Amino acid sequence: MKNESRGLQWAAHIIMIVFSLACILPFILLFISSITDDHTIAVEGYSFFPSKLSLGAYEYLWRESAQIFHAYGITILITVIGTSASLVITSLLAYPLSRKDLPGGVVLSFIVFFTLLFNGGLVPTYLVYTQLFDMKNTLLALLIPWLLMNGFNVLLMRTFFATTIPSAVLESASMDGAGEFRMYYKIILPLSLPIMATVGMFQGLAYWNDWNNGLVFVTDPELFSLQNLLNRIMSDIQYLTRNSSMNSGNALEQLPSETFRMAVAVIGVLPILVAYPFFQKYFVKGMTIGAVKG
Repeated sequence: MKNESRGLQWAAHIIMIVFSLACILPFILLFISSITDDHTIAVEGYSFFPSKLSLGAYEYLWRESAQIFHAYGITILITVIGTSASLVITSLLAYPLSRKDLPGGVVLSFIVFFTLLFNGGLVPTYLVYTQLFDMKNTLLALLIPWLLMNGFNVLLMRTFFATTIPSAVLESASMDGAGEFRMYYKIILPLSLPIMATVGMFQGLAYWNDWNNGLVFVTDPELFSLQNLLNRIMSDIQYLTRNSSMNSGNALEQLPSETFRMAVAVIGVLPILVAYPFFQKYFVKGMTIGAVKG
């Protein structure tokens, strides 16, 4: 019996090691590819042990460092403000929905769920935000459309509140004279750190990786986020490389293409890789508890 248990432990360890390598190796290959010579990738393909290394992609990015650091600032500002605002709005909607005594709670929950199935579409959304709210080329255009509140996060947080926080605690606080808003920030929020961190991680990733809002609503270079700027630089390089035969400049032919894509991905994902370990323990707990349907 003891040998069988030890065998299962070894099998579990081997499976976890293989799974971990499957998660880590793509990032290692991504970084190595970003420092590989562009011609070497074209001839030999992607490899963990390239025959020739080059920092051409990063040198090209460094020449655009002023724009990139400015875009980093826009992205960090949008991510911090957007994630904070999203957590406040999502929790303020999820808390009443978690209360069984909320009048019309079932209808309101269905309305939230309905937004997961249908939306207005790109053209109506664009017209509403640009013609009605006049958000084009403003920071609000990077904050609000499609990102500020997500129905999935509301239902996830509502389930956490309903299944984790005892109703007796809220009843006791109510008997002591606490109002709903006081119970929200004195009891609900301190007891909900795992789900707040989980939803915060979701929202932070959504804001950090978003380039669609910038593509649709922003044409002012001063408001380009990091993802939007890198996407535009990459599109420009692809256009110039594709049409290099029509141009006489050798510099166009020497622009990095494959390695530039990898360098862009490294720059975009690096801050998330650094921040993720600090949220992981809350992320796992919040997902496992909040995912229980009830």
